[in-house]
Amino acid sequence: MCIPPPNVTGSLHIGHALTVAIQDALVRWHRMRGDQVLWVPGTDHAGIATQAVVEKQMWKERGVRRHELSREDFLREVWQWKEAKGGEICEQLRALGASLDWDRECFTMDAGSSVAVTEAFVRLYEAGLLYRNHQLVNWSCALRSAISDIEVESRPLSGRTELLLPGCPTPVSFGFLLSVAFPVDGEPDAEVVVGTTRPETLPGDVAVAVHPEDSRYTHLHGHWLRHPLTGQLLPLITDSAVQPHVGTGAVKVTPAHSPADAEMGARHGLSPLSVIAEDGTMTSLCGDWLQVVPDSVLPHPLGAPSSSPSPSHFLVSLEASHFHHCHFPQGLHRFVAREKIMSALRERGLFRGLREHPMVLRLCSRSGDVVEYLLKSQWFVRCREMGDRAAKEARKSFLSFKTTSEATCPIREAHVQEGKPCLKPLFPPGCGVGGPGAEPLLPPEELAALVFPHWGLVYLPAIVVGPSDSSLPGHGGACKDPDVLDTWFSSALFPFSALGWPQKTPDLARFYPLSLLETGNDLLLFWVGRMIMLGTQLTGQLPFSKVLLHSMVRDRQGRKMSKSLGNVLDPRDIISGVELQELQAKLRDGSLDPSELAIAAAAQKKDFPHGIPECGTDALRFTLCSHGVLGGDLHLSVSEVLSCRHFCNKIWNALRFILKVLGEKFVPQPAEELSPSCPVDAWILSRLALAAWECERGFLTRELSLVTHALHHFWLHSLCDVYLEAVKPVLSRSPRSSGPSQVLFSCADLGLRLLAPLMPFLAEELWQRLPQRPGCTAAPSITIAPYPSAHSLEHWRQPELEQRFSRVQEAAQTLRALRATYQLTTARPRVLLQSPEPGEQGLFQSFLEPLGTLGHCGAVGFLPPGTAAPTGWAQAALSGTLQVYMELQVTGGDRRGRGGIWKNVGRKGRALRMEKMEALSRLQRPEPSLPVLRQGLVDPQTHLPLLAARRHKLQKQLDSLLAQAPLEGVAETQMQQRLSSLQLELSKLDRAASHLRQLMEESPDPGELKP
Repeated sequence: MCIPPPNVTGSLHIGHALTVAIQDALVRWHRMRGDQVLWVPGTDHAGIATQAVVEKQMWKERGVRRHELSREDFLREVWQWKEAKGGEICEQLRALGASLDWDRECFTMDAGSSVAVTEAFVRLYEAGLLYRNHQLVNWSCALRSAISDIEVESRPLSGRTELLLPGCPTPVSFGFLLSVAFPVDGEPDAEVVVGTTRPETLPGDVAVAVHPEDSRYTHLHGHWLRHPLTGQLLPLITDSAVQPHVGTGAVKVTPAHSPADAEMGARHGLSPLSVIAEDGTMTSLCGDWLQVVPDSVLPHPLGAPSSSPSPSHFLVSLEASHFHHCHFPQGLHRFVAREKIMSALRERGLFRGLREHPMVLRLCSRSGDVVEYLLKSQWFVRCREMGDRAAKEARKSFLSFKTTSEATCPIREAHVQEGKPCLKPLFPPGCGVGGPGAEPLLPPEELAALVFPHWGLVYLPAIVVGPSDSSLPGHGGACKDPDVLDTWFSSALFPFSALGWPQKTPDLARFYPLSLLETGNDLLLFWVGRMIMLGTQLTGQLPFSKVLLHSMVRDRQGRKMSKSLGNVLDPRDIISGVELQELQAKLRDGSLDPSELAIAAAAQKKDFPHGIPECGTDALRFTLCSHGVLGGDLHLSVSEVLSCRHFCNKIWNALRFILKVLGEKFVPQPAEELSPSCPVDAWILSRLALAAWECERGFLTRELSLVTHALHHFWLHSLCDVYLEAVKPVLSRSPRSSGPSQVLFSCADLGLRLLAPLMPFLAEELWQRLPQRPGCTAAPSITIAPYPSAHSLEHWRQPELEQRFSRVQEAAQTLRALRATYQLTTARPRVLLQSPEPGEQGLFQSFLEPLGTLGHCGAVGFLPPGTAAPTGWAQAALSGTLQVYMELQVTGGDRRGRGGIWKNVGRKGRALRMEKMEALSRLQRPEPSLPVLRQGLVDPQTHLPLLAARRHKLQKQLDSLLAQAPLEGVAETQMQQRLSSLQLELSKLDRAASHLRQLMEESPDPGELKP
C-alpha cells in the first residue's frame, strides 16, 4: 500500500490525518496477523501550487518577485521550501503514529521518479497515445498555464454578479446578456441581433449562425453581415446545432475561444481568430484601439493593483520561456477592454440592450481567475483508448471505474514540475521536422547519452525529424520544450514508480500490484482514475485490486475545511494542545489577505475561545476511525476527540486497577487453559470473544467504525462498568480466588492487542507492563504480537449466557433508577424479586450477588409467587412477569398535613424551600409526642418536597420545549426524544410521590402503639 503523497505546499491537516489513521490501522492489523506489509511514504511536488506558494512567500517576506531572480536562484528557493515543508510533513506523520517504511521514502521529483516519467512519456508517445496538437485548452491567464477540466470550478450565477478577479483593479460584472446588432451588408435597415455574455470576445467573431429551418432568417441565407466593431464582412451560416428558441435564435461564432464554436467553425471551414493573449490581454489582432494603454489600467505584473502591490492581491505570473525578462502586456486587459467595446457599440448605435441573465462561470480553482479557452500548441493524451482498456480490466477484477472519453492535456507552463523528455523543434512549418512519418534523429544509445538538466534532474530527450533530414549539426536547430507535465502525471505513476519501475526491482515483483488503495473520495477522478489508466497501460496490470474511499472531513458546522474560515487544524495542535494566541499567530504567518485574516481570526476565536486542549494521538486516531468510511461527510469537533481522550483515561485507570489486583507474584495461565470459575467470569470472556469477532469482521470489511464500536463497548461498558464493579466484592475477600485474576489478565492482554492498531501508543505502554506468560517468548512489541483471532477465542463464546446476563443488567438499571428517584445516596436497601415463572427465577439465581453490586443495593432475594407485596417497599416492573421490590423503611412521624405537600407543586420557590427546611427540621428533631417507628431510609415528609422541586424544574423544561416553534429534520427528532424523556421522568416522579403518600397513610397512629 502507498500513502497518497501529500503536497509540499504546506503542512498536513485533519483530512490527511484521517487518511493516515485509516491506513495505519489497516497496516498494523495486517502486520499483527503475520502478513508481509509494505507501506510506502512519499510527498508530491504539487507543481504550480508549490511555485505559487513560494512566490507569495518571497513577496511577503522580502518583497522579491520571481522575475527578479534567475531560474536557478528561484529553483533553489523552491528546494529550500521543499526541504522545510517535506520535513514538517514527515514530522507530522510520525506524530500521528504512521508506521511507514521510511527507508523507501520518495518524492515525485527525485531521480527515480524522473526516470519513470521519462519512460512513461516515451512509451505513450510511441504508442500514439501522447501527441502534440493545436487546439483549445483550459487556460488560466493568472497562472499563464493550461489546466485540466477537474481544476475548473463551475460557479452558477443567477443574475448580475460582481467579482474581484486577480489582476483587475475593480470588480468585474458577470451574469448579464448584451444584445448587439450585426448590420446586413447591402440592406441598410436590416440587422441580425445576437446576445453574448462575454463582449470581450466580439473581436474574435468570424461568423453569425442561425438554424437552417428558422423562418425568421430564411430570407437572409447566403447574405453577409458587417462586424459591429471592425466593419469586416462576416458570413451568415446555417447550422443545425443552433437552438432557435434560445434568445434571438442567432449566435456569434468565435472558434478561437469556444469549443462549440470551434466545432462549428471546423464544419464550415472558418479560420479561428485569437483575440485574448496568454496573460489575459487583448492581442494585436483586435486593432490598435484595444492596444497600447497607460500603465494605470494595466494589471500589475504580479496580479496586484499597480498602486498597491500588497500580498492580498498577489498573483503568480508564469512565463515558461522568458524567465529573466518581464515585459508588460501591450494590450488592454480583457475585462478593461470589455467596457471600451460596450462604449464603442453605443457610439455606433449597435447596442441593443443589457439585461440580467443566469449563467455558469468557469473559474480556475487555483487562482480564482476566469478560465479562458485558448488555442495552444500542446501535448495531449488520448484517454479513450486507455480508459476503455482500464475499464475492461477493472470489470474483470470487479473494480468500478469510469471511462474518460476525451483527450486530456497533461502540460503546464511552470517551472516546478516534471520536464517533458523531449526537444521542441524551432524550424518553420514545412521543413519536415516533426511531420508525418517522423523518425528519431539519434539512435537509442545516443539518446540515452544526451541529457538535459531540469531542477537538478536528468531526462532522456526524444528529438523527432522528418525522413528528409539526416542530421542537425550541433543540435543548433532545437531547444528544450519549456512546458512541463502536470503533477498528476508523476503522481499517477506513484504506485509502481515508488517500487522502482521501470526497472525490474525485487520490490516491484513482490509488492505490485498493490493490495489496496485508500484515499479520499475527492481524489477519485484527480488521482485514482489516472493511476488506473496509466498503470494498466504501462504495466499491463491494474495498479491495485481494491479501492477504499473515505469521506471528506468538515467542521462540526458542516463547513469545508478552509484557511479563510479559520477551521483548518494542524493534527499536532489537537494532539498536544495549543493556546488561542498560538492559533492566531499561525493565521497571521499564513498567506491570507487582511480581510480573510480578520474573518478567520474571529471564527477561530469563537470556535476555540480557550484554545484546544491536549487530546493525544490515540484519541484523535480513534475518533477519526469511528466514523463510517462509506458514509457521508465527516463532521469532526474537538469536543468529540476530547471525549475519546476520557475513554483513553478510562482504559488507563482500568489497567492500573488490574495491575494492582494481579500484584508482583502473579503468574498468567495460557489462554487456552483458562476456565471461568463463575458465571460472571464466563460472561466477560464471552464478551471478549465477541469483541474479537466484531473487530475481525470490521477489519476484513474495512469498516473501522465497527472495530471502534466493538472496542469502545467492550472496554467501557462490559469491562469497566460491569465486570470490574461486579468482581470487586470477590476480590476483597480473603483468601482470594485465582479465577478473577486470570480473567482480568486475559481481558487486559487480549483487549490491548485488539486495541493496538487504533491506539498504538496507549496499547504499547500498558501492554509492556503486563506480566509475561511462563514458557512463552513474548513479542518485543505489541505491534508484532499476534492479533487475537475470533477462531482462537470461539470456545469462550456463550451467547445464551450473554442474553441471560442482559436481563440482569436491565434489573440493575431498574434498581439504580429507583435509587435515583427516591434519592438514596449511600444506603444499600434490600431487594426482592418476584416472578410466577420458575425459569425466570432460575435465570437470576446465579447472578444475585452481581445484581446487588451493580444495582448498588444490599442483599437480593426472592419473594415467593403469590405472596403479597411487602409494605414499605418500592415496586417496579421489569417485564410482564417480573416485579422488583426495593426496601424503603419509613420513619413514623408527624402526619399533620400529610399528602398536601405534593399538591403544592406550583408554589413559589421561597415557600417550597421553607417547607423543605421545616420537613428536614422535623426529621432531625422529632416531637416527643410522636414516637419513631423505626430508623429508616426514606422519610416521606422529607422526600416529598424534594421530589416536588425536581418535578417543578422538569415541568418548566417541558413547557419551554412545547412552546417552541415546530422544527424540521434532525432538530425535530431530537426535540421529540427530549420530550419523551422528560415525560417519562415526570411519570416516574408522580409514581414515587404517590407511593410516598401511601406509605404515610399506612403508618399506624401513635395511639395504636400503646400497650
